[in-house]
Amino acid sequence: MRGPHNIWRLIRTGATLERAGAMKIVLDAFEAGPLLRFTARTLALPFRWLGYRGDPSLPPATRALTALGPAYIKFGQILSTRPDVVGDDMAAELRLLQDKLPSFPTAIAKAEVAKELGIEIDTVFSEFSEPVAAASIAQVHKAVLRDTGAEVAVKVLRPGIEKAFYKDIDAFYFAAGMVERLSPSSRRLRPMDVIEHFDGVVRGELDLRLESSGASEFAANTEKDEGFAVPRVNWDLSSRRVMTLDWVEGANSGDNAALDAAGHDRTKLGARVLELFLSHALRDGFFHADMHQGNLKVAANGDIVAYDFGIMGRIDEYTRRVYAEILFGFIKRDYHRVAEVHFEAGYVPADQDVDEFARALRAVGEPIFGMDASRISMARLLAYLFEVTERFGMQTRTELILLQRTMVVVEGVARSMDPHINIWQVARPIVERYIAESIGPRAVLRDLGRTLVVLSRFGPKLPHLAEAALVRQLNPDPTQPARADWCGRIGWAATGAALALSITAVAILVGG
Repeated sequence: MRGPHNIWRLIRTGATLERAGAMKIVLDAFEAGPLLRFTARTLALPFRWLGYRGDPSLPPATRALTALGPAYIKFGQILSTRPDVVGDDMAAELRLLQDKLPSFPTAIAKAEVAKELGIEIDTVFSEFSEPVAAASIAQVHKAVLRDTGAEVAVKVLRPGIEKAFYKDIDAFYFAAGMVERLSPSSRRLRPMDVIEHFDGVVRGELDLRLESSGASEFAANTEKDEGFAVPRVNWDLSSRRVMTLDWVEGANSGDNAALDAAGHDRTKLGARVLELFLSHALRDGFFHADMHQGNLKVAANGDIVAYDFGIMGRIDEYTRRVYAEILFGFIKRDYHRVAEVHFEAGYVPADQDVDEFARALRAVGEPIFGMDASRISMARLLAYLFEVTERFGMQTRTELILLQRTMVVVEGVARSMDPHINIWQVARPIVERYIAESIGPRAVLRDLGRTLVVLSRFGPKLPHLAEAALVRQLNPDPTQPARADWCGRIGWAATGAALALSITAVAILVGG
């Protein structure tokens, strides 16, 4: 029975796109072929009058998605992070989507909190306000704990939101399958992968325990960062559908008049926003991926306070090291080294020409470095870099697209505070410090020390693992007997050498 329901939802979606004047824009963005275009228009046009009207002050695609409801708004926001899928123009338009919906009654919110946490609202909270913010998935209330008098923010999922989202996600999968069947040219955009990514993000946001965990990890990583704070999670009053955090007072980071009135130095604040983001991305590999002005406050003491941790980005250590070298190479304008790093990391196929690639990178970097300091953009550099690497055969990496998209937002926040900020001047010491700590002799020794820990964990199994690997290499024909005694001695010798090397590395590291 899912098919007819999905078809009807897609017809309603197409009718809304037609009514908003967005159908052609969307089909162009997804590089739809003739058959898909014909099918979409044929299904949608007769039902155009059934489509939602939407806000005429918004651009067509944004208007249509806003009118279609929470799941479509969230989907548009995810697509705004994927210019590799929808193109730069559509991604820019989708960034205008505002994740704001009318609030649901406070009485319902209280009932949800009481049911989810198994508490009596009045015995836990002495005050529980009307909604202070309402988005597509949840809304936030300010409350006061009765036993301590502490002010907290209570985030509550919308009633029934899970069921509503899962219905729409089911339709999205159905639509992605149709796109892949009807438009072979669109398959390179991997529609099913895009929907799977969206599905994963939404399922994470629909379980506030995961957001609480992200907030807690982020707070632990950044507790020593000067001038930065993350609200503490109250785990006793948090669950799958409710999250409780310390309440934060402060000026909105996008309100320059309020920042000036409070006596804050906007030049220093702009630089600190950028420094913090780069430190989190490079040092920790775990960063706030929705770091817009609405999710940042400036406390009375000048601390930048982050909240709303539904979308977080993660980059593994190896990738961080590679991209630190790439950024540093651009900062030094050493394009040949940047090219070499791409080849060493295997990002660009070995059959490509490294010198030709270096020339293409120079064409990316030089125009940016020739700009006035107030126009230099690391986000623009990363966007151009991805375009060049794609031409040379590099596969798109979702986590780096998210990093680049967040960089756009962070640079916007920094420039709103200080229009004359020099992005490279602020970024250089962060990148240099990371390289000094993570790339070089001490980093190599530290890596060898970690290897020792892994080797020691396997203990007695190591000789047998090494022996089995050698047998497979030296005796690929399983019908022939293996020289087990000889392979065994080699296995023990290899293991001993590895352990000796690791122990030596740790000794040098500790002693040095």
